[in-house]
Amino acid sequence: MLREPLTAGVCDGATESALAKDWARLLSRKAAEHAMERPDLLSGGTAFEEFASSAVAQWDPWLKWYTEARIAEGRPLKWYEHTKLAEGAYATLLTVRVDPDPGSGSSAESDAPEPAWRWRAAALGDSCLFHLHDDRLVQAFPVEAADEFGTVPDLFGSRNHDAALLACRTRFTEGRCRPGDRLFLMTDALAAWFLSAADQKSAIHQLLEFSGPDDLTRFVDWLNDLRKSRQLRNDDVAIVRIDFEGR
Repeated sequence: MLREPLTAGVCDGATESALAKDWARLLSRKAAEHAMERPDLLSGGTAFEEFASSAVAQWDPWLKWYTEARIAEGRPLKWYEHTKLAEGAYATLLTVRVDPDPGSGSSAESDAPEPAWRWRAAALGDSCLFHLHDDRLVQAFPVEAADEFGTVPDLFGSRNHDAALLACRTRFTEGRCRPGDRLFLMTDALAAWFLSAADQKSAIHQLLEFSGPDDLTRFVDWLNDLRKSRQLRNDDVAIVRIDFEGR
């Protein structure tokens, strides 16, 4: 049973920008670290702005390290790479924090408090969180329908020093979970497949079957089958699954 806070997230780098994967990795790590230290950042306002400024401030030191590493490897940056890097890297952001919330309710069989958890999330762009109860979708965030996905989502730029603007464009929400609930965090390609599924019950069954931690090969094979049948856009996929269980 979860007794301490948990943070998780996914960030999807924009392929048009240079080193987007590295920026997404740095951004997701910093968001999780800050959400652990400052849960109020998932409510927006000053706390989120401070996180945004801190994350952007990490980029140039990392880029300096990367540039020096390339030189040491005998692969210095080309002129066109410098030009691209000057534009910055971009990624979506989705971060969630889960806190145990004991005593918020009682089970039907006894007066003992039923385990419960509170979650809070922040999203910039189209990486999505899905809350399932009894294996039924009860909340989708921040995109609620497949036709809401666009070609130009909001992105978190590594050189965007306007923290207030980033906070303004970020959406925030929260909810509560009980034993048997699940949270899925997905990047846009898989999220769009899920929301566009004609048979959502079947889609949920597939997610549960193939998103476990024990068999990555089956998960990859499943994704490839979806791509071959043109159900899933040919794009990178990241997924985080959080299952809530009883004592």
